[in-house]
Amino acid sequence: MSSNPYTPVGGGGRGEFAYDYDDARGQGLVTFAGVMLMIAAVLNILYGIAAIDNANFFTRNARYVFGNLNTWGWFLVAFGVLQAFAALAIWQGTPWARWFGVACASLNAILQTLWIPAYPVLAMTILTLDIVVIYGLLAYGGRRRVYREEQARAEAGGGS
Repeated sequence: MSSNPYTPVGGGGRGEFAYDYDDARGQGLVTFAGVMLMIAAVLNILYGIAAIDNANFFTRNARYVFGNLNTWGWFLVAFGVLQAFAALAIWQGTPWARWFGVACASLNAILQTLWIPAYPVLAMTILTLDIVVIYGLLAYGGRRRVYREEQARAEAGGGS
């Protein structure tokens, strides 16, 4: 038996490569990535506020490599704000949001490995979700804006 060689969508057999931007696969995963980044942002901001306020949530006699609990709290608040901006940019479909979201999720994954001794189940769960976010943004994040533009053209043209 013989089979036909694979021809990429829109390639026309000329050897050029094109993506099928009309395909909606992966857009739910990109939206999920934005939602998870926003949840992580809210949690980091809340944890940061608790650290700044010296809440009983954290250990009183902990030793830090650099700074103190107050410094750690301000870092978490600033990082949470960055994560919120990344989530909003991902939802909007800006071109740079994909890589900014990957950077925020990667840094959050590293931070979760530091939390494993204190909160193992929570840290491992969030670490797993960070990995899913990174995968979703790397695999499908680049298609988001083009997909939305194609949908807007289709709706403006009467669905054709």
